[in-house]
Amino acid sequence: MPKVRLALAQTNPIVGDLDHNRQQIVDAVVKARDEGAKLVVFAEMSLTGYPIEDLATRKSFLLACKTALLALQNEFAKPEFSGMAVVIGLPTFAENPNGWAIANNSAVVIVGGEVIATYKKHHLPNYSVFDEYRNFVAEDVSANFEFAGLNFCLLICEDIWQQGGPVARIKSSNTDVALVLNGSPFEVDKDDKRLALVRSLATTQGCAVAYVNLVGGQDDLVFDGDSLFVAADGAVVSRSSQFKSDLMLIDIESKFAGEAITEHQNHKQDDLWQVWNALTTGLRDYVEKNGFRSVVLGLSGGIDSAVCAALAVDALGSSRVLGVSMPSKYSSDHSKSDAFDSAKRLGIEIQTQAIESMVVPFESQLKIDGLAAENLQARMRGAILMSISNAQGHLVLTTGNKTEIAVGYSTIYGDSVGGFAPIKDIEKSLVWKLAEWRNTQALAAGQIEPIPRNSITKPPSAELRPDQVDQDTLPEYDVLDAILDLYVEKRMGRQEIVNTGFDEHLVSRIINLVDQSEWKRRQGAIGPKITGMAFGRDRRLPITNKFRK
Repeated sequence: MPKVRLALAQTNPIVGDLDHNRQQIVDAVVKARDEGAKLVVFAEMSLTGYPIEDLATRKSFLLACKTALLALQNEFAKPEFSGMAVVIGLPTFAENPNGWAIANNSAVVIVGGEVIATYKKHHLPNYSVFDEYRNFVAEDVSANFEFAGLNFCLLICEDIWQQGGPVARIKSSNTDVALVLNGSPFEVDKDDKRLALVRSLATTQGCAVAYVNLVGGQDDLVFDGDSLFVAADGAVVSRSSQFKSDLMLIDIESKFAGEAITEHQNHKQDDLWQVWNALTTGLRDYVEKNGFRSVVLGLSGGIDSAVCAALAVDALGSSRVLGVSMPSKYSSDHSKSDAFDSAKRLGIEIQTQAIESMVVPFESQLKIDGLAAENLQARMRGAILMSISNAQGHLVLTTGNKTEIAVGYSTIYGDSVGGFAPIKDIEKSLVWKLAEWRNTQALAAGQIEPIPRNSITKPPSAELRPDQVDQDTLPEYDVLDAILDLYVEKRMGRQEIVNTGFDEHLVSRIINLVDQSEWKRRQGAIGPKITGMAFGRDRRLPITNKFRK
């Protein structure tokens, strides 16, 4: 017989909705109890959602969290939960000599309605807010506990990145199982890094590790779950699903012996599968959690809008997506036909709102031509989408990709208009790969390809002047993306990039475009972060900035 059946509860909380999150916790514990579990572990900030940002400085919010915790204690004091232990993450009041409210990032263990163990980190990892509080001392209150004949140790998130600190408690307390509560956002290849960290913790500290993560979208972050249980020898006992709520059950005999009770993946999913699911999860939860009933986007017949439309349908269903074709006098016949082909393949409603009759009076009165006239067309399209949004309640999706956003290849208040940007962190080269991948998945399932072949193969163009293509003003996208990867993602300087083999004048031009476009990026819509250097979340340079090296 196992000493204890452990349940790792991978939930999707909503930031600030304490009643919803509390009920989510209770429902998961009931399900775990019915499956024979005695110890149920939830992720970091599972009671509040995560990250809570400046809510951590609101006394009223922290008091509400305390009330919600007491409600959970009362619930788990009921006889039907006798003999069970529940571990949850939440913010708690920190000692603050300055007098204003500040929160510790905490984990508590509830048994029979009583909190038997508490671990409080010194601050919540919201670095724009909490840097000045880093000198506060953490309260390490009974962070280790014994249950069902095994010794457990509580850790939170960043603890496992460090060699000392809280990790040092593991060996000193003869820990059998480290319970690691996480709110770890998705990034490409992060699943490999997580597994390596968890395995290293297990083998170096000589204990099993139960790593439980959040799932779901929160603003521009996407939590992918991927919870793990690893034995003390580094063997993966079980690995939870990605991008969906889950309950993973493991029977634990000792730190070296655990058996998965539920069927879960123990292999790495394809990178493109992960990225597509991260984008759809982020979009779905942004729409659902913020109360939008549907989305609207411009359908130009190009690859970006076609991919965004497919993402929206996968996330929300075809009945909740509206496409708008907004041709100008420069729009090609194939662009209009490709837009309608995209809508037909996806089963979404599409309407046409031609812009020429709107543009002409502006051009005439303002006496503009050239680039100003091109931007006017884009802004007219933005005004149309926002007007439809205002009238019908749709969320506007902006369809710009990371490459365009990086070099400023967009019109502010025009094609950049919108409330959510599904491919904001996806470079152009990856947009094409995702399109091919999604079509391949459809064919394998016996379905029609959702993205028109012509949208994938034709040269990309904004079609704001006769015979325009992107490569009139930009290098080939594979070259451009390679330079941007070195400058944005890897943070190389100008000469370092040139030393890798790129033309010096081209590198200088691209770097200048990126630096000069910071003011545009600051005003752009948020979108799902899938890289380690997402604009707006990870990379923020001064707008007024004369450094050019």
